[in-house]
Amino acid sequence: MARAQGARAQMALGFETTYGTPPAGGFIRMPFASTTLGAEQPLIDNELLGFGRDPLAPIRDAVTADGDVVVPIDAETFWIWLRAAFGAPATTGTGPYVHAFTSGSFSLPSLAIEVGMPEVPRFAMYSGCMLDQLSFRMQRSGQLQATASLVAQGEARATASAAGALAALNLRRFGNFNGAIRRDSAQLANLVSAEITYANTLDRIETIRSDGRIDGADPSVAALTGQIETRFADETLVEQAANGTPCELVFAFTLASGEALELIAHEVYLPRPRVEISGPQGVQASFDWQAALSSTAGVMCTATL
Repeated sequence: MARAQGARAQMALGFETTYGTPPAGGFIRMPFASTTLGAEQPLIDNELLGFGRDPLAPIRDAVTADGDVVVPIDAETFWIWLRAAFGAPATTGTGPYVHAFTSGSFSLPSLAIEVGMPEVPRFAMYSGCMLDQLSFRMQRSGQLQATASLVAQGEARATASAAGALAALNLRRFGNFNGAIRRDSAQLANLVSAEITYANTLDRIETIRSDGRIDGADPSVAALTGQIETRFADETLVEQAANGTPCELVFAFTLASGEALELIAHEVYLPRPRVEISGPQGVQASFDWQAALSSTAGVMCTATL
């Protein structure tokens, strides 16, 4: 009997025309490092008395389908997660193309994601997937990956793939060594690490249904937050925090072949940090920043691929 192994797992993704209905075709092979996407249905203890000490059979509760997918940040497939986070982009150029995604859209696409373990065989199709959060971390070294947190409507299991034949991918991955962070158009110095999280703050529509699934997930007020860790060398960021003035932060990656990814937080506010001296090593300061709607740009953030 074959046993499931992560090395043989595969993932396919397609955009839905109707929420909760997987498309008939057009699925894309998706690279991923790990996933917790799945459906679960807990059991409720039977509370009835009068049948002795042994309990009666439990009752099934509502179905919850959600989870995270850890993906590479690359020039080939990352646009899918940006589109899921922000909606359709404004595309210009004739190759190379420039895709500009902006925050604030009230209409976000839903996805159908199939996770397959062919040796079992088990192919689980998660329909009605909406992106709740997209986050990543920048640092000096290590893998550059993003975590997509999803809310799905439900799961359908099959013994054969419904995604059809998938084309091969030519991955062009960005790395941490390709990264740069700019503040008001100038390189931000003494930076140790940065964390970025964009959240759609999805509101699950938990109506009464015979199948126990949700009716949908509507985007609420968006949020772009994160943390920057710096070696304490000057008072620039502390002064900005104390004055309550905003700045623009740009998180960028560029490949030698010309592909680039840039996330611009147009109006960022910094909290006043506690500067601690914990020993003889260098002093570091952390800023848990928040972005807001920019009256100049008209949006909170722009992601350009």
